[in-house]
Amino acid sequence: MYAVVRAYSGPGAKDLFDLLENRRTEVEAAIRSVPGLVSYTLVRTEEGGVAVTVCQDRAGAEESTRIKKEWIQQHASELGSSPPEIEEGSVLVQIT
Repeated sequence: MYAVVRAYSGPGAKDLFDLLENRRTEVEAAIRSVPGLVSYTLVRTEEGGVAVTVCQDRAGAEESTRIKKEWIQQHASELGSSPPEIEEGSVLVQIT
């Protein structure tokens, strides 16, 4: 399995997570289209939030990043949020 973590902070990040929460159903539908999706989690933080995606392989994780970027460009570009800091790598342990 492979995971990608996107951390959003700075100007517009809190507004972005408000929008993601308000449009949760639409966000969920977009992410469910990712091939090999294992899990997707949004976490609100003091600075904005974090998105964690786990997929069966790196290709799925990269596709999730592409879909998320496209969704934000289409629905939240006016918020002016900074691009996320992205960390990714192989999953060592996952407990569900």
